[in-house]
Amino acid sequence: MPAPLNIGNVVRAPKVLLHDHLDGGLRPQTVLELAEEHGYRELPASDADSLGAWFRQAADSGSLVQYLETFAHTVGVMQHPDAIHRVARECALDLAADGVVYAEVRFAPELSTAGGLAIDEVVEAMVDGFAVGSREATEAGTPIRVGALLCAMRQADRWDEVAGLVVRHRGRGVVGFDLAGPEIGFPPDRILSAIGVLDGARAHRTIHAGEAAGIDSIRAALDGAHAERLGHGVRIADEVPVDGPLGPLAQRVLDEQVVLEIAPSSNVQTGAYPSLAEHPVDRLHRLGFAVTLNTDNRLMSGVSVSSEVTDVATTFGWSWDDVRTVTERALAAAFIDGDERARLLDEVVRPGYTALQG
Repeated sequence: MPAPLNIGNVVRAPKVLLHDHLDGGLRPQTVLELAEEHGYRELPASDADSLGAWFRQAADSGSLVQYLETFAHTVGVMQHPDAIHRVARECALDLAADGVVYAEVRFAPELSTAGGLAIDEVVEAMVDGFAVGSREATEAGTPIRVGALLCAMRQADRWDEVAGLVVRHRGRGVVGFDLAGPEIGFPPDRILSAIGVLDGARAHRTIHAGEAAGIDSIRAALDGAHAERLGHGVRIADEVPVDGPLGPLAQRVLDEQVVLEIAPSSNVQTGAYPSLAEHPVDRLHRLGFAVTLNTDNRLMSGVSVSSEVTDVATTFGWSWDDVRTVTERALAAAFIDGDERARLLDEVVRPGYTALQG
């Protein structure tokens, strides 16, 4: 008999996470303690429960100003190497406790340089924090591996610098490049020299596209920035009618199995879709698009990987086969070497789901 597909059993299931922002996943208590330690005086609440609730309410407000303010606070307490290290270590521990066996977590290191911290120091603190947290989690019996994705901010002009960081730190905890920030007005091929650096080094990349902006942003991410995966990418549904043929780009994304890093709760929160029930994640999955399930910002959305999987499965009637499919798909798209991917698949993911499926 299969185990019931509920939150308790989903926590037990081995999961793979491709789209999670470091500055969107802090523990509220950590925000408070880092603010006290480093003299950050702007927090809107003084206890962990109230602060956590404020983050979720502000992100749910429908106001872009309030949503962005939430990140001002998390980034505000991440301006010192020890703070970045702590946040990264706790991120690895929290994901491991939720049953995540492999994660790629992203951050824009330029956001932690406001106080004069060198950008390489930001990366070093981040990857060492991930390594320490992963080691502690493994010793505690919940093994995880975490790779860092380095974001360049689309509206800033440090793309070349961040592309260089990816190449320089590759093999030392950094697994790829991303573009984050406002899609509209800042196309993903705006600074071609950075794309050239990545191309020359054959560096992995995932690009935010098809979240706030539509089909054209997805096309530019694929053709201009040479994206291997699409961060969100959910607006490909604009070319996927309920009845009728797919649009040309949707057909291409389907045929090429371009991985979509979909974060349903985040999409509802930012107003892309009015509710989870009206989100196209199930329709895309049923049609064979390369859908994966992701958290985006765990603090702001009040979600975990397990809650996201459980909510989607409950809403759309998914089985363990569906959950296993999106997990194996995410692992196949991970920016890791083939031997490690095969080990995780054969020794961790498949046995875990076989046990749950009875």
